[in-house]
Amino acid sequence: MLNEETDLLPVPVRRERMLQLITDREFVRVSELAETFGISDVTVRADLASLETSHAVRRVRGGAMPPARGARPEPSFEESLVEFAHEKQRIGEYAASLVQSGMGVLLDVGTTTTAVARALVARADLERVTVVTNGLNIALELERAMPRLTVVVTGGTLRRLQHSLVNPLATVLLEQLHVDIAFVGCNGVDPDGFTNINLPEAEVKRSIIAAARRAVVVADGSKLGQTHLGRIARLGDVHTLVTGPSAPEHEVRRLERAGLDVVRVE
Repeated sequence: MLNEETDLLPVPVRRERMLQLITDREFVRVSELAETFGISDVTVRADLASLETSHAVRRVRGGAMPPARGARPEPSFEESLVEFAHEKQRIGEYAASLVQSGMGVLLDVGTTTTAVARALVARADLERVTVVTNGLNIALELERAMPRLTVVVTGGTLRRLQHSLVNPLATVLLEQLHVDIAFVGCNGVDPDGFTNINLPEAEVKRSIIAAARRAVVVADGSKLGQTHLGRIARLGDVHTLVTGPSAPEHEVRRLERAGLDVVRVE
């Protein structure tokens, strides 16, 4: 047994821990998961079905395994950092240009939002800007621009893979905020909305969007046309998507026809 808290876990957190257990052991039976998390076999099967939908696990007779070889797991922050690096830089510069002195800003975790942080640091004209972030690496990036920028970290439980802070506690501060603009990352966007691979991070992203007067999603072109397990927002919940030249033209047109404002930087 994990501990007596397992039956009180929010569903996204339970599924994240279930996924980690399956990844570590390479095969886990339904009965083992039911005992570990203090839930019924029916609930375990529902969780596994949801995880399988996003290709996070592979269901087999009696339990579940990690995805088959060749199926790409969630990349680490460091792996993602080198992909589309120039495109992310240009996206970051455009996003940072939307910030004005005196604003309150929410800056989500991720490599593209890290590019936004670096571009904000380079904006020597900015003053009295408060930036709240759930990314430890992003806070360190922004530290170089203090005291022009005031940096606030949400708190929460550390996710090493992305250097992100998630629940419990990550959304407690966000519920008290109303900022001018939020920059949010994602793993997928299509006409049905914005999605993310990791469920606990998706939960925090939803709170970030809810706390902002204007929500801007920043994503390199490879994210367009992709869908993942954790829903972040519907298209109507976001004001603008900022992407780059690698975005497929037909995917951009699909999103625009669905009513989303898409900015594609060069």
